[in-house]
Amino acid sequence: MPQIKTAQGREIAYHKTEGRAPTIVFCGGLKSDMEGTKAIHLEAWAKAQGHAFLRFDYSGHGESGGRFEEGCIGDWHEDTLAAIEALTEGPLLVVGSSMGGWQALLLARAVPERLMGLVTIAAAPDFTEDGYWASFTDAQKAALEAVGHVELPSDYMDPYIITKRMIEDGRKHLVLRENLVLPFPTRFLQGTADTAVSVATAVRLLEHAQGDDIRLTLVKEADHRFSDARCLGLLEAAVEDVIASGG
Repeated sequence: MPQIKTAQGREIAYHKTEGRAPTIVFCGGLKSDMEGTKAIHLEAWAKAQGHAFLRFDYSGHGESGGRFEEGCIGDWHEDTLAAIEALTEGPLLVVGSSMGGWQALLLARAVPERLMGLVTIAAAPDFTEDGYWASFTDAQKAALEAVGHVELPSDYMDPYIITKRMIEDGRKHLVLRENLVLPFPTRFLQGTADTAVSVATAVRLLEHAQGDDIRLTLVKEADHRFSDARCLGLLEAAVEDVIASGG
């Protein structure tokens, strides 16, 4: 698996398909990797359409170097910036799933001139603060101080190790507390049966974001994976719509 090394010395594994602009960049979720159903499906779709496509693993994820427990939102933002700077040219259409939705929004804030459009699936902006920290008990907050981390159960895999560094770093990258300008076609996709990211979060993001072409699609009974045939078809349609709208 090819890799790049970031300015911080982290090794980031990636897979790049050449093609025409815009390059579609897939940002995966927390503890997910670039071999997930949505990334692989969208890559095949992009290849069939002739579009360039990039998927990659954040540090501590998948084939990349590092340990998950050592990472945080800011590190993975640096990894994402490094990947697009080293591996892409021209306009980007960024697709972000769950935590990758937060990463996509951070990209939109950091390098808006590179983005021609944005699609998110169950975007989870600010989840370290509004999800984890807001739900921690006094005992968990005390453990975070004393031990440096807490373990949280997951519906999908082994428990998440949530570190004090992840919480504190997350506060430096919140996107729902200040202006969030998305001056390009933007499509948010959200399932109503999602137990990890609520419909209320999706609506909050829609209401907070500023732009002339922003839409939220709610999908009845779709869960957080958003990976059945119906959902994958909606993802394709959203990407097609952004490309067509972006001209």
